[in-house]
Amino acid sequence: MPASAILTEDAVRDALRSVIDPEVGMNIVDLGLVYGVTVASDTVHVDLTMTTPACPMGEMIFDDAERALRTLAPPGVAIDLGLVWDPPWSPEKMSDHARQHFGWQG
Repeated sequence: MPASAILTEDAVRDALRSVIDPEVGMNIVDLGLVYGVTVASDTVHVDLTMTTPACPMGEMIFDDAERALRTLAPPGVAIDLGLVWDPPWSPEKMSDHARQHFGWQG
């Protein structure tokens, strides 16, 4: 069965909510670090960014994201994570939940 029949973008994003940026204690979806999700017949591709190019936790976040997706994806489905910098991350990319968590109303 193709991955696209089992996986959805929402399911992928839900799995990625378990990945926490340890510097701020918030998941990468609500932080706005997930820029895109594509589910194909044999691949799940996710474009991620970091809050800054100098993020010391980038490798750990990628490893955690791959682990989270590996538990979701059927055997044989490739997990492809891409690091993107354009557009640059900014606090405006955060969800309302994240903004409230940090006390940034508005």
